[in-house]
Amino acid sequence: MIYLDYQATTPLAPEAREAMLRWLAEDGFANPHSPHRPGRAAAAAVEVAREQVAALLPPGGRVIFTSGATEALNLAILGSGAKRLAVSAIEHAAVLDTARFADPVCAVLPVSGAGQVDAATPIPAGTDLVAVMQVNNEIGTVQPVEALAEAAHAAGAQFLCDAVQAAGKLAPPANADMIAISSHKLYGPKGIGALWVRDGLQLTPLIHGGGQEQGLRSGTLSPALCAGFGAAAALCTSLRESDGQHVESLWQAARALFAGWTLNGDADQRWHGNLNMRRDGLDVARLMSDCRNLAISAGSACASGSGRPSHVLRALGLSDREAKTAIRIGFGRYTRAEDLERAAAAIDAAVRAQGAT
Repeated sequence: MIYLDYQATTPLAPEAREAMLRWLAEDGFANPHSPHRPGRAAAAAVEVAREQVAALLPPGGRVIFTSGATEALNLAILGSGAKRLAVSAIEHAAVLDTARFADPVCAVLPVSGAGQVDAATPIPAGTDLVAVMQVNNEIGTVQPVEALAEAAHAAGAQFLCDAVQAAGKLAPPANADMIAISSHKLYGPKGIGALWVRDGLQLTPLIHGGGQEQGLRSGTLSPALCAGFGAAAALCTSLRESDGQHVESLWQAARALFAGWTLNGDADQRWHGNLNMRRDGLDVARLMSDCRNLAISAGSACASGSGRPSHVLRALGLSDREAKTAIRIGFGRYTRAEDLERAAAAIDAAVRAQGAT
């Protein structure tokens, strides 16, 4: 199996796995909220991890561990108490659905055919919270989040950034009010994420009970998950330059290998580990069946199997027919050039068998 679905999840870094093992062993199982020595040791591991994750985020804020980015985004949107929201047309469902729950008439900021929000787009009067992702999960386009945060503040609104696909790869928006990230999108374990909250910003908790996580999230933290997340974050910090260079070389190779395809989204203002492209007349379901040894995607993993055209591709102006001819190939730290070459050969053979143009 050739794994090329890095936007859905990344492989667990060996260093993250190693960091987790101690807290899964006989002498590492203590509750980090207990006052005895084993509990204090576990709590110390949690705080080390918190500092490692915080290094990916701006200064002047605090890191709140959550079960993942979806919970972090819910805490940000609902916990802020915002009544009027504005979000981009290509947000992840974790933002779109939560924003519409909080504000059924939530304003939608359009994107260009290249998949970007114009920073000059007016923020509707009375907006309390603006949410725009840093890197889109389906097409990889990078948004002008710092300019959008400035516009939100000028309109009297707070700014929330879903940085799930950007954390550990790109610098975070320094002027955001809240930033959500996910461990398993940066080579850490699933089941843990974080919300960064600017100092002085108050939120209302969604989960009530013991108030273990800074009074904002009740429940026992997992030292193993925290340690794995922290180790993965630290690795992203130290390998950011080399990871970026590796991805860029893979991008150049992939663009040559798939020269006959149409790219979805801007070629330059995007994370180059995301290759979303389409081919006229392509039957994507048949392609996926014919390429069973490839782990690629026909869109967001969270919407797979829905049968609906991608709302992201439709927001770019593509028709339903065009949107249904797109595939997404995602690569990163552990992808080899030969993986892309073998995948391209398999996909090309499947396309030729279909007679797609």
